[in-house]
Amino acid sequence: MKKTTVYLETEVDRDLVRLAKAEGKSKAEVIREALAARAAKAPKRPRVKAIAVGRGPGDVAEDVDRHLSDGFGRD
Repeated sequence: MKKTTVYLETEVDRDLVRLAKAEGKSKAEVIREALAARAAKAPKRPRVKAIAVGRGPGDVAEDVDRHLSDGFGRD
């Protein structure tokens, strides 16, 4: 887990304390669950729809060592 600090309004903190007690959970657990539910609704990263579209040598997979030694990918 990664630690993060947030600032809450006093009223929100009080509500969290009451909710956590009512559910028998820690305040942190209530916050994690709420954030996880919200984050699950975030748009997903778009998937690549085309592979190998663009310019470049066509034999990279077959001759990878030569291309790497020639400085392939460096500008």
